[in-house]
Amino acid sequence: MTTPATPSHTVGPFYGYALPFPGGAEIAPPGHPDTITVHGHLYDGEGAPVPDALLEFWGPGPDGELPHTGGSLRRDPVTGGFLGRLGVDFTGFGRVPTDADGRWAVHTLRPGARGGHAPYLAVCVFARGLTHHLFTRVHLPEPREALAADPLLASLPPERRATLVAVAEPGSTYRFDIRIQGEAETVFLEFV
Repeated sequence: MTTPATPSHTVGPFYGYALPFPGGAEIAPPGHPDTITVHGHLYDGEGAPVPDALLEFWGPGPDGELPHTGGSLRRDPVTGGFLGRLGVDFTGFGRVPTDADGRWAVHTLRPGARGGHAPYLAVCVFARGLTHHLFTRVHLPEPREALAADPLLASLPPERRATLVAVAEPGSTYRFDIRIQGEAETVFLEFV
């Protein structure tokens, strides 16, 4: 007699249908003047888009302070389902799935510098084929002097450093592609 595999014995995809929530990409309160858009693609080791991944983002506010606001999700009192974010509070947290082409986007407040580090958003990647999630950072390309002084970025060779810096686009928008393996693999961090 054999027992069928359970989720703990297999590798997903399990992320795209259960964990995203309405408004997960809308981290900044609507209309806030410091709102930026960060978007990109998630690619696997062969350069193919990953369509069934989940990305979580955390970041400080424009003052560099981490928010201490509780969760901003609202529930439907009748069904218990999620209605979406409250839309007023900034919690610094967002969760987005990738689409069929591996695309993702978040709308958040421009993070301020914190603790001697250049402004960045922390990212956690959950995707098929990964037995453990991956941590990385999205550094904004300005101010340049903050990038040069950042201890993590300064510890990396220039070509590896570039995998952690978003590319500025018009209209307070930044492009940041994440490559899990292969050529131009994104630098991933280990937390111990």
